[in-house]
Amino acid sequence: MAALQNGAKLFVNYCLNCHSASSMRYSRLKDLALTDDQIRSNLLLAGDKVGDLMTTHLSVKDAKAWFGAAPPDLSVIARAKTSEDGSGPDWLYTYLRTFYKDDTRPTGWNNMVFPNVAMPHVLWELQGIRSAEFEEVEDEDHSKKMEFKKFTTVTPGKLTATEYDSDVADLVAYLTWMSEPEQGTRKRLGVWVLMWLSLLSVLAWRLNASYWKEVK
Repeated sequence: MAALQNGAKLFVNYCLNCHSASSMRYSRLKDLALTDDQIRSNLLLAGDKVGDLMTTHLSVKDAKAWFGAAPPDLSVIARAKTSEDGSGPDWLYTYLRTFYKDDTRPTGWNNMVFPNVAMPHVLWELQGIRSAEFEEVEDEDHSKKMEFKKFTTVTPGKLTATEYDSDVADLVAYLTWMSEPEQGTRKRLGVWVLMWLSLLSVLAWRLNASYWKEVK
């Protein structure tokens, strides 16, 4: 629960400036053991109310002008990535950890998982600024390509590498929860259903044995 609360805080502070989560209301954060006062004090943007949808104030026109494309809604991004290629949270976790400085890009940033991505590295203050080192290698067919070698820290961030990875994990956990807030309840109910089915199976087996034992 603490990880989800921290992930919600990171989402509001770093993601909600450009991305919306139009299927989620701030009030649903009470499912994460947060009170209305805590939501108002720590998670609400100026002018928003607890019952409002989590939408951005960035217009589509400005987003296209600045980034070349409107930032996608993140309400179900974790489920969408899971449906797309099965990677889901793993893809998001790796994506948010592999940004690097690239002055050839309009935003000044690039990404190892999503090359030439339009999104800048919004968490750079936490992670720091890194450059990527590539090396030219030759394939078996003698064609040449650039192969990634390592990241090099240019400017340290506010967090250590371990702390940053932990925060990213919390953020991804929140995105995963937000994509299906009822998943915890569904899984708990699933366990109880399987337990009852197991009990009924045992009863049916013993009833079957009792019925047929007199049959010759």
